[in-house]
Amino acid sequence: MPPDPDPTHPEPAPSDPTQHPDPTPSTLQAEKDYLRTSRAALALMREKTGSLKIYSADPVNAEFLKAAIFRRMQELEDDPEVPLFFGRLDYLEPTEETFHIGRRHVNDEQGEPLVVDWRAEISVPFYRASRTEPMGVGIRRRFGFTHGEMTAFEDEDLTTSAPVGEHSDILDAEIERPRSGPMRDIVATIQPEQDVIVRAGVDETICVQGAPGTGKTAVGLHRAAYLLYAYRDQLSRAGVLVVGPNASFLRYIGDVLPALGEIEAKQTTVEELVARVKIAGPGPAPVDILKGDARMAEVLRRAVWSQVQLPKEALVVPRGSHRWRVPAYEAEELVNELRTRGIRYGAGRAMLPQRLAHAVLLRMETGGDSPDDRVQDSVARSRPVKLYADALWPAVDPAKLLFRLFTDAELLAEHADGILTEDEQALLLWDKAPRSAGAAKWSVADATLIDELADLVDRTPSLGHVVLDEAQDLSAMQLRAVGRRCSTGSMTVLGDIAQGTTPWATPSWDEALKHLGKSGAHTEELTAGFRVPGQVIEYAARLLPQIAPHLTPPTAVRRARGELAITQVPDSLAAAVETLQEITERPGSIGVIVPDALVPAARKALQDKGISFSVLGEEDDVEAHVDVVPAGLAKGLEFDHVVLVEPAGIVAGEADERTGLRRLYVCLTRAVTSLAILHTDDLPDVLR
Repeated sequence: MPPDPDPTHPEPAPSDPTQHPDPTPSTLQAEKDYLRTSRAALALMREKTGSLKIYSADPVNAEFLKAAIFRRMQELEDDPEVPLFFGRLDYLEPTEETFHIGRRHVNDEQGEPLVVDWRAEISVPFYRASRTEPMGVGIRRRFGFTHGEMTAFEDEDLTTSAPVGEHSDILDAEIERPRSGPMRDIVATIQPEQDVIVRAGVDETICVQGAPGTGKTAVGLHRAAYLLYAYRDQLSRAGVLVVGPNASFLRYIGDVLPALGEIEAKQTTVEELVARVKIAGPGPAPVDILKGDARMAEVLRRAVWSQVQLPKEALVVPRGSHRWRVPAYEAEELVNELRTRGIRYGAGRAMLPQRLAHAVLLRMETGGDSPDDRVQDSVARSRPVKLYADALWPAVDPAKLLFRLFTDAELLAEHADGILTEDEQALLLWDKAPRSAGAAKWSVADATLIDELADLVDRTPSLGHVVLDEAQDLSAMQLRAVGRRCSTGSMTVLGDIAQGTTPWATPSWDEALKHLGKSGAHTEELTAGFRVPGQVIEYAARLLPQIAPHLTPPTAVRRARGELAITQVPDSLAAAVETLQEITERPGSIGVIVPDALVPAARKALQDKGISFSVLGEEDDVEAHVDVVPAGLAKGLEFDHVVLVEPAGIVAGEADERTGLRRLYVCLTRAVTSLAILHTDDLPDVLR
């Protein structure tokens, strides 16, 4: 293993055994040299990969190999702004060895590791070792970087019995470092309780209830990266999917997995996941609430299976000079047998012609023929059998079937009887029916029902692992849609009940996990806030007794208390522009969060002052230094500085007060460094 970067200059015993920036310049220089050596080795690994020649007589295999080499080249890309390693472990047991811990594995020309992947088993003590349980490690070293350049390091001596609890300056600086642009990885700052979740096995489904700033999204993404590393063969075949709440959120998190060398995982939204039809937008809230109700699953199941008809006449198959006859009662037995097998509708439809053909073959054998499988296949494909089977078990188009349900009151009543009330059925019916299913303006809730119907017809393929973020905002039917994408795989479910801001938000994680088909999963609660400063999180927590009284209030573990200013002003937007001009030169990202209805006015106010900005939801939003953020899109994002306009307007913009207060809770907890609240209208009572 790599030796100490400078074995000729042993480090002096630190006066503070918790952390010690070694004053010896040669030791720091040796680590810098080691970093340069590692970068050169990574470049050589990439060069060798790029120089590989492909020899294959099969064009398909050749293209496959080219794609594999291209993916490997992407994995080995080096970003000079991102440190190649961030820590070091000096092992004492079982042997004295030194390992540098980084984002990916790097080896020298002889194959010896220069940098060990943070996901490797040997790296675990970097995140979990302590003085009471050193895990064989003597010294844990952390490195400080500025724009990719190593500037400092700290050593933590795990062999002493010194009191615990002191802070690491480098760790604190990395957690609190201002951010601009998309989310970055947290491999250098993963905490022990987070690491336990990250390294959970591939067969384990975990639900993470995480307060704002606890890193639940980062934990979920890093778990995906870990699973792709630890179970590469299995998951490269089965696939990994990350599901987020909206496109802006996906752009915000989009760089995390590629930065860790993982480009195989796909990312999507729930809307994209179920978009088998063109989606026009949301429907009326009361209608969408009903369409998202789990009871709709049974209505749809009845509607699909009601398409199967019982035969009224016998099947007659002419073949040569003979006419083979299968009586109606026997055909009915075949249909009923298929219906009770628990298979999908489409599978039964595909099997019925073969069942009927087999019945014909039995009669042929009784008549003295000796037919084989080829004859059975021929009979199954014959026109009489196909027409007979189609009449009994017709094809189902999911969109057309839902169109019929929503335009035919009698048909809906037949399948919703005993499940939905008459008033609920009336709510589902279109006031003015479109000309056809193709001309209908489908909502997201409609598309989710069509996806359910499609799964009743043909089983949805299962992925190996799905990461679902902001899960608390999904309806029961949306949760079912995500859950069937990993019916044989596992999940990482992320969210915060206190941030449930849809009318159909889940009331509990037990309920959500049931709809996902993962009732056996366990829930981990993260309450230590590493990003949201103390002043901000304590102020926002005033809302918890009303929006989620059963949750443990979050606590900030950062030493920096942050900045919180609350000011009532005559013109909140004008004051927001002034505040923005004062902080625009400060490092880090800035979000101006406003009620959705105020977005046009906020856009104009900033344009009039010549301030460069983007509006969240636009293509370049996460790259901007200043974002105007509609309150409805703030969830899951963070900004170093937040200017929040009209809290009461954010609450009033929702259907009810509790949902409005939850939306406000989300908006209040987006700040990492400073939060300026500007209001003309009075604050909600709970915040006064």
